[in-house]
Amino acid sequence: MVWLNGERLELTGPDGSVPWMLQLDDAEHPVAVVERIVSGLVGPPMLVHSTSWRRDGSAVILSFVVVIAPAQAEPMDTAPIRRADLARSGATRAPASIGFTQVLEHGLRHLAWLAQDDAVVAERLPDGWHRALSDYVPEPFRSLPT
Repeated sequence: MVWLNGERLELTGPDGSVPWMLQLDDAEHPVAVVERIVSGLVGPPMLVHSTSWRRDGSAVILSFVVVIAPAQAEPMDTAPIRRADLARSGATRAPASIGFTQVLEHGLRHLAWLAQDDAVVAERLPDGWHRALSDYVPEPFRSLPT
């Protein structure tokens, strides 16, 4: 779960900043499961967004960014989010490995782009979020001057 601590994005959860791994049945909808779990732990999230997917053998791994309010993060240990290089691949093959920090970086870049391009996402994120995410928007996707 990600939250805005003043002007700084931080990562939190019941186990601090450790990523969660969930195994779902084929019939379960991943977004609904993530929203249900977060709601049960800290209350309804502000935003649940699937940012990427990849395969690991026969499993499909989905990555999510879950945005919560500051009051929801207070009772949990948190850690500042550090920037990371993205996982790089060849033109026709996936990266050999993808680290957690790279997944988080990708998710926040995607969220930053959506905060500018998707009215629903933009509405759900308070103004402070837009400032905090502004450095995550890749240059080619930044708004052009009008």
